[in-house]
Amino acid sequence: MVTVIFDGVCSLCNSSVDFLIRHDVRRTMRFVSFQDGRLPMLLPDVILPSSIDTILVVVDGKVLDRSNAVLHLAAELPFPWKLLAAARIVPRPLRDGIYKVIAAHRYRWFGKKPSCRIPLPHERDRFL
Repeated sequence: MVTVIFDGVCSLCNSSVDFLIRHDVRRTMRFVSFQDGRLPMLLPDVILPSSIDTILVVVDGKVLDRSNAVLHLAAELPFPWKLLAAARIVPRPLRDGIYKVIAAHRYRWFGKKPSCRIPLPHERDRFL
């Protein structure tokens, strides 16, 4: 099981969660927003960053962030999306540099929602 911790007010992040839900045919991913007040209780062993500037993926107790998180999620998806995981051959500093630029501008480029995403009834079992 993979837990995805995302920025619940970020439009890009919410669109990404929608994409993952649609394409996670094995249903191995669960989702929770950084803004969920229960997060520390739901994942007590996860050390959370003080600022919401990255997606976090928790797999087998290990926390992945930035490009490593995104590429791990790609690897979990079916073909052809899993091919994106091949980007692991790009050195992490370069991958994370690109990630940081997008993350720093995500609200300006993609927008910000006034409140966190509410799961639809058919999605509720996918959220912690």
